Amino acid sequence: MTGPVRSCIGCGRKAPQGELLRFVASEGLLVPGMKEPGRGAYTCRRLSCFERAVSRRAFNRTLKRNVRVEPELASLYT
Repeated sequence: MTGPVRSCIGCGRKAPQGELLRFVASEGLLVPGMKEPGRGAYTCRRLSCFERAVSRRAFNRTLKRNVRVEPELASLYT
């Protein structure tokens, strides 16, 4: 593995940063963005990892704030 390694907050798998999807909190809303500033939370490119992170409230815990997760974000995984 080359470059930064990050962990998926859904399954815990470690992978190069480029293989994962990054999310940040923007005004209380969860938004995707590799170039967005601020603390990031990463998931694998599998819908099951995203759903697990949502159900376990891992985005709130990782981003250290309450965020609203819009259902439309699941479309990033298809």
